Amino acid sequence: MSRQYFGTDGVRGRVGEPPMTVDFALALASAAARVLAPRGGTVLIGKDTRLSGYMFEAALEAGFVAAGVNVKLIGPLPTPGIAYMTRFFGCDFGVVISASHNLYEDNGIKFFDREGGKLSDELEHEIERELGNGTTTRGSRELGRALRVDKQRTEYQRFCASTLAPGVTLEGLKIVLDCANGAAYKVGPRLFADLGAELIPVGSSPNGRNINDGCGSTSPGLLQLTVPGVRAQVGIALDGDGDRLVMIDHLGRIVDGDQLIYIIARARKEAGALPGPVVGTLMSNLGLEVALGACGIEFRRAKVGDRYVLAMLKETGGVIGGETSGHILCLDRTTTGDALVAALQVIGVMRTSGRSLAELAAGMPRFPQVLLNVRVAERFDPAAVPAVSAAVARVEKNLGHEGRVVLRASGTEPVIRVMVEGREEAVTRGYAEEIAAAVKAAAA
Repeated sequence: MSRQYFGTDGVRGRVGEPPMTVDFALALASAAARVLAPRGGTVLIGKDTRLSGYMFEAALEAGFVAAGVNVKLIGPLPTPGIAYMTRFFGCDFGVVISASHNLYEDNGIKFFDREGGKLSDELEHEIERELGNGTTTRGSRELGRALRVDKQRTEYQRFCASTLAPGVTLEGLKIVLDCANGAAYKVGPRLFADLGAELIPVGSSPNGRNINDGCGSTSPGLLQLTVPGVRAQVGIALDGDGDRLVMIDHLGRIVDGDQLIYIIARARKEAGALPGPVVGTLMSNLGLEVALGACGIEFRRAKVGDRYVLAMLKETGGVIGGETSGHILCLDRTTTGDALVAALQVIGVMRTSGRSLAELAAGMPRFPQVLLNVRVAERFDPAAVPAVSAAVARVEKNLGHEGRVVLRASGTEPVIRVMVEGREEAVTRGYAEEIAAAVKAAAA
């Protein structure tokens, strides 16, 4: 069954346009209460720093309280922090108001279950079905209560610090931290400073409108200049809701999610603490698969989306996985992608090995990756077109074991995505253009 409102990461859209309206948020809270806490219970609500977050927080609070659910309001905190604090408080479920790495004009609403995990597709379907039943307002004796618990945000900071290997400190380490003017703007700087680092914060002055704006993991240019400029050993770039991570080495070079996964997984393997395979996605760089294979580490690919990576990790018994974008899962430390926890794992490897981030990342060769988007009148399955299949087969034969092709229809727009990886960029681009031409001809 297709979902009308829920995407791969909750409900998301432009503020003021359906579904991101106050009316919808109120109805969503009521529907979620009937599904997730039908006999009453407690929900934790957190958010990032978008101006519209106050509006949606108030609407959700009203909907839950009216339906007989108690509400704990924790204010700005990273999405993974809400997942952790939902478990810490023993809540029935948690809600995050955030559009992640999008600009402030967008916002979203996503849910966690009582264990800090994302809701199943079945529960999301059930909530959508309940939306048609209107809102619930109980009598005065059955209403929920609302309580602000923002002073307890330090518990999440304590938890993050606890994921660092025993005996490891950040004394003598100069770090530049970019919080994307988002949800981690308070807890992030405090975490690294309290662990002993010499910290230079950027992107830590949110005004409601500057989240992800020219900063953070999606725009690390300023951080790339700042790290070598102040002679820091490492830079850390988070996204607006603190679940994605990109790092910068001392030379100002980007170390992306694939490279960070490699660093963490290799260290776990050497320590004898890496059960199961490492899981990436269809878009993970082939260099990650090659580098892990050289270490004797099995690598598997899930569909694009961290929820699919999580599902495959649970299915296979793995603990490390993620996406090139920097959504990294360390299930031996926490239940969801957490940029602060992942950054501490990488820094821990730097401290225990005595090697720089640049040295650690050098173990993973990056294959040139060319991605072309072919616009079509209507989405179709390109693999079902003989001419396209023939073009893909020719390219795959020429690439052999030193490259790969990914061809897929976008799930959100009329676009066919053509991705080719190979050893040489010019040759790889030529192959991608050959397949793209076949797709265009098929769509004509």
